[in-house]
Amino acid sequence: MFLNKFYDTHGGNIIIAAEQASQFAKEVAHDFNPLHDVDAKRFCIPGDLLFSLALMKYGLSQNMHFIFSGMVGHGIRLNFPETDEDLVDINDNQGKTYLQIERSGIKSLDSALIEGFTRDYVAFSGQNFPYVLVPLLAKENVMFNINRPLVIYESMTLSFQHFDFQTTSVEMQEPEIEVNGKRASAFLHFQMKSGGNVVGSGFKKLAISVPTNYEAEPMQAFVEEYLDRKNSYLGNLAIVNNL
Repeated sequence: MFLNKFYDTHGGNIIIAAEQASQFAKEVAHDFNPLHDVDAKRFCIPGDLLFSLALMKYGLSQNMHFIFSGMVGHGIRLNFPETDEDLVDINDNQGKTYLQIERSGIKSLDSALIEGFTRDYVAFSGQNFPYVLVPLLAKENVMFNINRPLVIYESMTLSFQHFDFQTTSVEMQEPEIEVNGKRASAFLHFQMKSGGNVVGSGFKKLAISVPTNYEAEPMQAFVEEYLDRKNSYLGNLAIVNNL
């Protein structure tokens, strides 16, 4: 599967190096959140990589809810247990839980369907900043600290009507944001479609630290720097791939 180069195994555990996680974020999700840079002081593995590994391991269920309860750092040994239970905890060797999975309904283990959906969802998810989050923050007149932005993947919910399809497209629906003091929760709703028909829906919840009021110029400068870094990396990657 396409995920194989983004993790290693040791003694039955999955281990993700910072370099592997950062490569996944940038080259698969096109997510340039500074928290996923190898040299970041608060480095963490992308939630979308944990999500993708969970689907690889357990397949797709008709109803799934993922709770990201801890930030996974470089080289932590993760246990993805062999289980058919509806509730699954992904822990480290000290028993700390990083991801909780709730699942129910019919299940699909179709590897082509799972990989196709995973790639499409992750590509969709990685575009949430700046195109979705920045307008939401501006609307509520709040913003994160551009010197230490803190945007955390908190949870994600999926619901499928059936699995009688092979390919899907993930499409954004109307997003929402709730602000409580210096914290905000963004709800990014989406639909899964196949052949023009809706086959499922879901939403991604982000926790955002918003200590200040929105300032258009600093945010625009931050976005431009973010996009410049992204375009430069992907441009160089394309050159290397074409050599």
